[in-house]
Amino acid sequence: MQESFQNLINGAKQMTGTVKRAGAASTPVKWQAINWPAVKHQVLRLQMRIAKAMREGRHGKVKALQWLLTHSHSAKLLAVKRVSQNKGSKTAGTDDGITWRTDNHKWAAVEQLRRRGYRAKPLRRVYIPKKNGKLRPLGIPCMIDKAQQALHLLALEPVSETIADKNAYGFRPKRGAADAIEQCFKALCRKTSAQWILEGDIKACFDEIGHSWLIDNVLMDKSMLRQWLSAGYIDKGLFYHTDAGTPQGGIISPTLTLLTLARLEQRIKQAVPKTTDKVHFISYADDFVVTCASREVLENTIKPLISMFLKERGLSLSIEKTTITHISKGFDFLGFNIRKYKEKLLIKPSKSNVLTFVRNIKELIKSLPNRVTGELIRILNPQLRGWGNYYKHSVAKQIFNFVDSEIFKALLRWSTRRHPKKGTRWVAKKYFLAEHACRWRFQGKRASNGTIHQEYLCHLKEIPIRRHIKIKSEATPYDPNFAQYWQLRKENKGKSRNTWHRLPQTAL
Repeated sequence: MQESFQNLINGAKQMTGTVKRAGAASTPVKWQAINWPAVKHQVLRLQMRIAKAMREGRHGKVKALQWLLTHSHSAKLLAVKRVSQNKGSKTAGTDDGITWRTDNHKWAAVEQLRRRGYRAKPLRRVYIPKKNGKLRPLGIPCMIDKAQQALHLLALEPVSETIADKNAYGFRPKRGAADAIEQCFKALCRKTSAQWILEGDIKACFDEIGHSWLIDNVLMDKSMLRQWLSAGYIDKGLFYHTDAGTPQGGIISPTLTLLTLARLEQRIKQAVPKTTDKVHFISYADDFVVTCASREVLENTIKPLISMFLKERGLSLSIEKTTITHISKGFDFLGFNIRKYKEKLLIKPSKSNVLTFVRNIKELIKSLPNRVTGELIRILNPQLRGWGNYYKHSVAKQIFNFVDSEIFKALLRWSTRRHPKKGTRWVAKKYFLAEHACRWRFQGKRASNGTIHQEYLCHLKEIPIRRHIKIKSEATPYDPNFAQYWQLRKENKGKSRNTWHRLPQTAL
């Protein structure tokens, strides 16, 4: 055992030395000049070994490999890269507004990622609005804590991917909401499919997870985990202790939540015999649905089982959000409405999300009365494309037309207010381009770097509706058996389903 452990250490030193010679040994080398594909390959090799040891049940080897990964120079480079280049890189914690923007800052941060002498700092508490009008608390770590969490996440993710539920789609690499919705379609589309759905929601999931359960059951560095869980937070200048939960805003928190809810699908399917009821479990973060042929089984067997499972982890179901619904009435999940109309299952954007989006766009347009037309289009287009691409895998063409119509009316009002002495025909001719293929396209110009750019508003109805090709439930990026599968998905990304049927079925 000692010899094998020493061999692992020697291998890590060789790997670390190679990467250092590539860029870290000489500080003047630009951060962008690092051979990032080689760095990622080195980290992925260790992650694959961690996942293999986890599948074999060799937890001792998992811990040894995690130690090697968190002490490797390659992993430290990736951790700093993620923290310094993601969307939250400019949001500082309690470390006096420190952010890593220059190459020297990033190189210095790599050298600071040491376990010895590390002490987690309290989080900075901020609040963001929720859909129901309430505020969601977020905890923002300082930069060095973000990097340490990102580093240890590289070692923890292979473990979570190995033991996570097959149909859990939140907080996992290469998975998303579209996969969860497609799984709902597969579970409910047939005439013989289950008719009853349990819509589950966990009450204050991030805030209530038991610390003792996490420390006893999560396979990672316990000392680091204890520090992050008990770091506390500062709100309006006052320090508060944290006795439960993982902070929303921490890089590692979503994966800790995923591990907390792991094996719930297995527990449910073991409780209900396959021969009597068709049970499917689909989850995304703390939202999940369970399908079953019998309302009584959902009410008397599955719901109490879920409550008991959550209670072991310090969690509980939200009473007001956990309901049992028949498929003919439909239910909302991840912003979609899933409902059967005369035995035909249709998945559409939920009414509440559509109306909220239209209202927000109208308010945005109204709040920019004096903005240059091209600048207004530049602000609107990313939001329109993002919203449209999220729903492009559903039955959304009619709703896209409705949203386009409402935005057109809002832009026409915006245009006429700018020219109160001009008629509607003059305003339409100035601001709207009448094309043959798509009439009344909002247009404008904006200046950038001394150049005039012509801008056109994106129309949602032009986004093609395509069925999403769901990921294999058992596929993970850390299993070499799925290497060809991931390559095929990468090569066929964005292509229609018709091109996939020509590929070998064993690969799909």
